[in-house]
Amino acid sequence: MNTFRFVPEGWNEEVENLNLQKIQEYKEENKIVQGIVQSCDEQYNLHIQLGNEIEGIIPRCEVEDMGEGLPDERLCTGKVHKYVQFRIENIENDNKVVLSRKSVQQEALQYIKNTMQVGEQVTGIVKNIRPYGAFIEIGGGVVGLAHIEDLSVARIKTPYERLKIGQKVKVVVKSIDRYTGKVNLSYKETLGTWEENAKKFSTGMKVEGIIRETEKNKNGIFIELTPNLVGMAEYSEGYEYGQKVNVYIKKIDKEKKKVKLLIEQ
Repeated sequence: MNTFRFVPEGWNEEVENLNLQKIQEYKEENKIVQGIVQSCDEQYNLHIQLGNEIEGIIPRCEVEDMGEGLPDERLCTGKVHKYVQFRIENIENDNKVVLSRKSVQQEALQYIKNTMQVGEQVTGIVKNIRPYGAFIEIGGGVVGLAHIEDLSVARIKTPYERLKIGQKVKVVVKSIDRYTGKVNLSYKETLGTWEENAKKFSTGMKVEGIIRETEKNKNGIFIELTPNLVGMAEYSEGYEYGQKVNVYIKKIDKEKKKVKLLIEQ
């Protein structure tokens, strides 16, 4: 169940055209608004066109919740041409409005610290990929980490084999640091259980698989049928990681949760 009312920036690719009346109304309601950053000035303030020739400015100190200090210059410039969420902080005149992204992030973080539950499923957008995992924004600018081992049951060498930057996904909250709000996520838990994946196959089927591991002691070759379903074939020389092969399903053992395969030559 998802009780997290925040969505990732850009999940809904919509930008409302605002006038002064709407801006005043949204300020009074403390409403979260979404826009696209048009530019970043020399002081690393972000500029957003709100509509009707009204410019919104997110001061550098309001771009990100850093605790202490200012956001990194690259963080600010990296927001240009990207969706951001913000609140209306102050209407300076008919053409200039001060905004805050940080206030949205702080509220989302507070919810995560106090209310969010482990096991909760949330939406996310992949923001960055490193060799050890994927950073996924889950709402209000808050980013969690899905370690590489939490991306699929089948062993992979890089997160790029499962995800790409900008991809919209569903993830499960694996752990929460209630003090810092740090969140660890699992992508593989949204890809179905062993039983759910095994239902897609039956004994005697011929399908394509991807070699994920060849055992060092030469007992077998592990082959991915789906990201959350791996079968094993007898060891044979000449196969390597990532190679696509055609396999014959010899047996599906539901009790032991094992799939026996035969690589077709």
